[in-house]
Amino acid sequence: MELITGTKLFTNSELKQAAKLLSSGELVAFPTETVYGLGANAWDAKAVEKIFRAKGRPADNPLIVHLAHKAELQNLIADDLSATAQKLITAFWPGPLTIVVAKSKQVPKITTGGLETVAVR
Repeated sequence: MELITGTKLFTNSELKQAAKLLSSGELVAFPTETVYGLGANAWDAKAVEKIFRAKGRPADNPLIVHLAHKAELQNLIADDLSATAQKLITAFWPGPLTIVVAKSKQVPKITTGGLETVAVR
């Protein structure tokens, strides 16, 4: 399996290595449509803290949670998606559309900068 993101082609081996790093609480860098991103497991508060430290990011500046599959939203959000959000997701995901919704209690506060909402892409 290969995944093309931006202009970078990732092999199955590279994806497995990134998944292993994320699962063990480490950070990974990945290309986005504009810049390189620094990623961590959004559910792992200690891993997310590493992003804030590495970037010198203020603790009240929330991160965007990137999902592989729409079904993963169920664990992130507190309420059902609005019809508008569902239409936008269907039209633009995967892609550069971020939605902001009420977060579930499972999402660490550090991931959302202490807010009761979560940004999801």
